[in-house]
Amino acid sequence: MLRQTQQQKLLQKLSPQQIQLMKLLQVPTANLEERIKEELEENPALELSGQLEDNSDNKEEPSILDNLNDNDDDFEKEPDGSSDEYENIDVSEYLRAEGDDDIADYKLRDSNYGDDEEEDRTIPIRVETSFHEQLMDQLGMLYLDERERRVAEQIIGSIDDDGYLRRELSAMVDDLAFSQNVMTDEEEIRQLVLQIQRFEPAGVCATNLQECLLLQLKRKDQDDRLVQLAMKAIAENFDEFTKKHFEKIQKNLGVDDEQLKEVIGLIIHLNPKPGSEYATINKAESYVVPDFFIHNINGKLELTLNARNAPELRISEGYREMLKDYDRGDKKDKRQKEAVLFIKQKIDAAKWFIDAIKQRQHTLLSTMGAILDYQREFFLTGDETSLRPMILKDIADITHLDISTVSRVANSKYVQTEFGTYRLKFFFSEALSTESGEEVSTREVKKILSDLIGGEEKKKPLSDEKLTELLQEKGYNIARRTVAKYREQLNIPVARLRKEL
Repeated sequence: MLRQTQQQKLLQKLSPQQIQLMKLLQVPTANLEERIKEELEENPALELSGQLEDNSDNKEEPSILDNLNDNDDDFEKEPDGSSDEYENIDVSEYLRAEGDDDIADYKLRDSNYGDDEEEDRTIPIRVETSFHEQLMDQLGMLYLDERERRVAEQIIGSIDDDGYLRRELSAMVDDLAFSQNVMTDEEEIRQLVLQIQRFEPAGVCATNLQECLLLQLKRKDQDDRLVQLAMKAIAENFDEFTKKHFEKIQKNLGVDDEQLKEVIGLIIHLNPKPGSEYATINKAESYVVPDFFIHNINGKLELTLNARNAPELRISEGYREMLKDYDRGDKKDKRQKEAVLFIKQKIDAAKWFIDAIKQRQHTLLSTMGAILDYQREFFLTGDETSLRPMILKDIADITHLDISTVSRVANSKYVQTEFGTYRLKFFFSEALSTESGEEVSTREVKKILSDLIGGEEKKKPLSDEKLTELLQEKGYNIARRTVAKYREQLNIPVARLRKEL
């Protein structure tokens, strides 16, 4: 049976401005200008102060109010809002007295921002040739007909950024047949692969690491006995080489300890990723634009926000003038009211965006300020072991922000210090207890672990068990499995793979 009932519920909903703020918080400084540019294109009531005006046609843009009769379809739909708002339009809050400057509430600059000189506001752009472009340039030196060239281009396009051809030949045959209507076979592709393998850098277009190393060794003097031994080691004992079973390699090659050391030294100086020699364009990680700057001035730390976080946005003067014209006029017909409501909506949207940018600046500064106070010792000394245990909740409690808000700031922002540039997430770590019951940062433990491994005897590297004992001797209560976890997080291999001759 169907029944109608009434219920009263208390719900929390994010306002459009709050949603906009959350999205803006996640935008790093390097991409903020692009986000602002999008908003400027969508909302004509928003302007960037000091932007150049387009005077190409030397004509004044006609007012919306002036052209109502010429553009009857511009405002076909009734604007949103109540009928009372429609009948009694008040534009006084949008107007200002003659000669006044921009409304102070929408000024986005103060002393908390870095220098905004032109050189600081320009993101450096590298002009370079990519890895695949280098290969295509070398392809032009081969004598190939049109069909062979298209096959060779398909091969080069299948090479990954490390320089390897990991796609099956049969798959490339199908790709060429279906996408380019080029009929070929595996043998023809194999012959072209052999030609591309002669390109620079040495080792390019190999199908695996073993082939890559052999291709590089073939470029060396083949009469050199050391090169011959290295090629034999890779060709016949590659598995033993990857596992560092040097005794088996030595037995197979029939060399003494000194000769084995020279052979292994030659091999390890080869490039396992030939494509990495060439920079890759447009990778986000290639450019780190700091969001904050921390300067140590005679022992006093000074925090500033990157000037790009404080764009000089303002409400369009042209739109204000339109409202002034409406306010002065006596005849206010329906279409003029519709136009004014449209203008008000655009101005409100512009104010919302400016407010969101202001709130973003405030949130960034308060969050980074709290991190600065919490980790002051590190910012003064640069010593990672001085980092205090700190989790998102610690900063959220200080700033009275939600943990999710602090997380958004920490995950996508960078701070430049005199010791280097760090992601804010770097300063967050859990706590570990010492024998005395004192809590220390896990980052401190990782730093000591890294130092222990860095100072070990490479012929007899320290095992995880030995590292655990050494850390416990220093007063850190830590289990072997935790040491193994921290070692893996530091991208340090196990002891056997760290062994050197």
